[in-house]
Amino acid sequence: MSLDPSFVGRTYPPTAPYQVGREKIREFATAIGATDAAHHDPAAAQALGHPDVVAPPTFPVIVTMAATRQIIEDPDLGVDYSRLVHGDQRFAYDRPVVAGDELVCVNTIEEVSNRGGHGLLTTRTDVSTVAGEQVVAVWARYVIRGEA
Repeated sequence: MSLDPSFVGRTYPPTAPYQVGREKIREFATAIGATDAAHHDPAAAQALGHPDVVAPPTFPVIVTMAATRQIIEDPDLGVDYSRLVHGDQRFAYDRPVVAGDELVCVNTIEEVSNRGGHGLLTTRTDVSTVAGEQVVAVWARYVIRGEA
């Protein structure tokens, strides 16, 4: 099944808030081998001018992957999750994610195309605080493999 290009520009409702915890940042940093003290020690982060520990740059994947379910599970778009392959990811930061942030995501479909029997889907997830402060924009590209 091919993806419908008319979905380009579709925006989904904001997600429920995600409370960023200090321990979650530490666990994520440890898991990816990020040893910078600002990811683990509040005093080190505060010495750099942050209110608490700072998340590594790829941390928003935790929040955006869950948020992207709105798109992937949209029955009208018709994505077969069993055929989905993550193709690319990029981040554009307004400020770092820090422990204590309450983040919400707004998903937008930026590109839909079909090539060589495969669907290509590019999403943008704007991550902001519950107060409306933009934190980071995250783009993801997915390939939905066609039938062999």
